Amino acid sequence: MSLNKDIAKGKWLEIKGEVQKTWGKLTDDELEQTKGDAKAIAGLVQQKYGEKREKFHDRYAKLLKNLENKKDSVVEDVKNKLR
Repeated sequence: MSLNKDIAKGKWLEIKGEVQKTWGKLTDDELEQTKGDAKAIAGLVQQKYGEKREKFHDRYAKLLKNLENKKDSVVEDVKNKLR
C-alpha cells in the first residue's frame, strides 16, 4: 500500500470512529460499505435516525472541523515541547 493510501485509510478510520461516536446506531460494516462517501453516510443516518440531510451535513462538517482542530492542537503541543 502506498503512503497516500495509508494516510487516506488512517484518516477514514479516524473519521469513521467519530461518526460512530456521533451516530452510535451505525455499524462498522455499514460504514465500511459507504467507503467514506458522505452522501452514503447521510443516507444511513437518515434511515436509522430520521435526520434530515441538511442537519447531517451540518453535524458532519462540524465533526470534520473538530478533528482538524484536534490535530492542529496536537501539532502545536508537539512543537511547543520541542522548543
